[in-house]
Amino acid sequence: MGIENLTPAEGSTSSTKRVGRGCGSGMGKTSTRGGKGQTARSGSTRKRNFEGGQTPLARRLPKIGFTSRVVKPYIINVEKVTSIAELAEITMESIRSVHKLSITVKKVKLVGATARDLASKIKDENITTTGK
Repeated sequence: MGIENLTPAEGSTSSTKRVGRGCGSGMGKTSTRGGKGQTARSGSTRKRNFEGGQTPLARRLPKIGFTSRVVKPYIINVEKVTSIAELAEITMESIRSVHKLSITVKKVKLVGATARDLASKIKDENITTTGK
């Protein structure tokens, strides 16, 4: 068997559609483009959400939702998590050692009646307390 005897598999290829070659071909006159109008013209494409001139659904519906770029702090109640109050100095690493925190948490806010007393122990700028 030589390379000159190779043929494609049965049914794997088909002849190209030859449009606009007379009415007898079945694809003459309008060349399978239907009647006249926008879609019969060359280069006719529609935008993704085009609805024939009607206001698209994406513009008719109200816009909802908002994502703030301000990082909200993770709040820890010092009354409930007493192990934080017992730390010598409060940093993100020391809080993670005594309290389960997600890796995504960037800021911590300590709340509770005794939270103000812990302000002197805080050694990290991402940790704040409540109080006046």
